[in-house]
Amino acid sequence: MSHKDQQQLGNTLWNIANDLRGAMNADDFRDYMLSFLFLRYLSYNYEEAAKKELGKDYPNLLETDKKTPLSVWYASNKDEVVEFEQQMRRKVHYVIEPNHLWSNISEMARTQNPELLVTLESGFRYIENESFESAFQGLFSEINLNSEKLGKTSAERNKKLCTIIQKIAEGIAEFSANSDTIGDAYEYLIGEFAAGSGKKAGEFYTPQQISTILSETVTLDSQEPKTGKKKKLDKVLDMACGSGSLLLNVRK
Repeated sequence: MSHKDQQQLGNTLWNIANDLRGAMNADDFRDYMLSFLFLRYLSYNYEEAAKKELGKDYPNLLETDKKTPLSVWYASNKDEVVEFEQQMRRKVHYVIEPNHLWSNISEMARTQNPELLVTLESGFRYIENESFESAFQGLFSEINLNSEKLGKTSAERNKKLCTIIQKIAEGIAEFSANSDTIGDAYEYLIGEFAAGSGKKAGEFYTPQQISTILSETVTLDSQEPKTGKKKKLDKVLDMACGSGSLLLNVRK
């Protein structure tokens, strides 16, 4: 993803946040934005893996068909669902049921479906508690779908969530859903939300530019830097490890 595309994606998401958060402070709205972006990434990754797993049995739907391919497959192959999910847990290490996929959630938002809030709640609970052991435990714990900041009543909160998700879906539709893109969007938003709440982005994560410099330095041969990067690193220690992004950068 080019730097220009990164900037465009970041600006798109930040503009959506500013337009939609209303009286909600930046720290609170950040949790909604990032949770929905991560759900989109998990869904995309899962659907791509499902295509490979099912091969020619993966339904090919018309663009006008608003169902998800997996929901069609589940409905037609009920006796094979358990075996399919076991296989996905082995290969992808998690499962997302068809009605919890981002493609379905965003369609519910587009049509202002009154069941969106309930579907999101059950989806987040399933991913956290049943998707794969405890790997995603607490993943969406920071997002409160029943916060009065979204609306006084359940109907108002549902309507607000529909608007937020629809705008996010429209704004990022043209951008890739791979891990690099989601990482770029995540870092940009963390920085902007931090600034919006009067904090420094560095309080939350190591900015990518600094992470890159540190990683490049660590991988050089300390005895003879002119020779370039070491062929192998036996150990790497990050004494202030948070999400592990700096360690992943060194590995890369």
